[in-house]
Amino acid sequence: MKLRHDILAKANRIVIKLGTGLLTDAQNHLSLTQIEQVVAQIAALHQQKKQVIVVSSGAIGAGMAELGLKQRPKHLDELQAAAAIGQSKLMAVYDKLFGKFGITVAQVLLTHDDLKHRGRHLNAHNTLATLLTHGVVPIINENDTVAVEEIKFGDNDRLGALTATLIDADLLLILSHVEGLLDGDGKVVAAVPQITHEIESLAGGTDRITSVGGMKSKIDAAKVVTRAGIPLIIANGDRANVVRDVLAGEEVGTLFLPHTDKLASRKRWIAFFQHPAGTVVVDDGAKQALCANGKSLLAKGIVSVDGKFEEGDVVSILGKNQIEFARGLAKVGCIQIKSTTGVVIHHNDMVIL
Repeated sequence: MKLRHDILAKANRIVIKLGTGLLTDAQNHLSLTQIEQVVAQIAALHQQKKQVIVVSSGAIGAGMAELGLKQRPKHLDELQAAAAIGQSKLMAVYDKLFGKFGITVAQVLLTHDDLKHRGRHLNAHNTLATLLTHGVVPIINENDTVAVEEIKFGDNDRLGALTATLIDADLLLILSHVEGLLDGDGKVVAAVPQITHEIESLAGGTDRITSVGGMKSKIDAAKVVTRAGIPLIIANGDRANVVRDVLAGEEVGTLFLPHTDKLASRKRWIAFFQHPAGTVVVDDGAKQALCANGKSLLAKGIVSVDGKFEEGDVVSILGKNQIEFARGLAKVGCIQIKSTTGVVIHHNDMVIL
């Protein structure tokens, strides 16, 4: 596939997400053999002057083994304890293995708030960019020891997508135990030009005791990065030399093709790094004006409002079918909408998803 080869030939800044299953053995201990072969492949990219960021799962799984837990904890305090123990062990392994190749690593622990607030968002971007400039490989994980919502609802597929979007990567590579997205006959889908309802219907969850997400979370991650103009490949990390083969443009895994209209940094921040404070449902005429004509959202086009939001909050915009199609920064709070006839969300502050 020439298109695949052309896309990957341009990939210089790469985010690689490693799933828990790749990093731990059957007893949930960190698997040095498995991690070592992945590190060797990343080191080879580094030697080619590629900039690589690793989004690594495995901390909770490693901590579970140390605590003698057979199942992923359901209580927050046990999850946080497992993360606290496992994260230090995980970083010690990465530091040792990358050190064999003369590569310095840096631990970067993030929470949603770090990426939600614009100032901290830009600071996180600048820190990562500086590390890459100095030839350092950042190792990113959610700060599970203190985060609440991230542990209950988050997953590192989404973190990988947000990291790739934050740093304006050329490629997100998600490695797990699956070959890629499988069709109804169990065959790997080589390329996904667009994420349709049919594509989403192929996704399932996960039954691994240390993991969250599954293929559904990977497709959700694909929605983020492809809209940001970044390609995503899902491949089997157990395959020998999988990283090398993917970057060589070989038909490995599933490639999700990026949108051609790449979003600017600020619009990415609006679209992907917020939890909307409320929703507005708009009529068909307003939806047409926003999507096809690039207009601002006026109060007269709003059918209903839900949630409590203030001026400057991110709001989700839904059609009459209750499906979200855009997000934007509100110019007025939810209470003021009924009394205004003007602009509720300006087109410069809006993203069509």
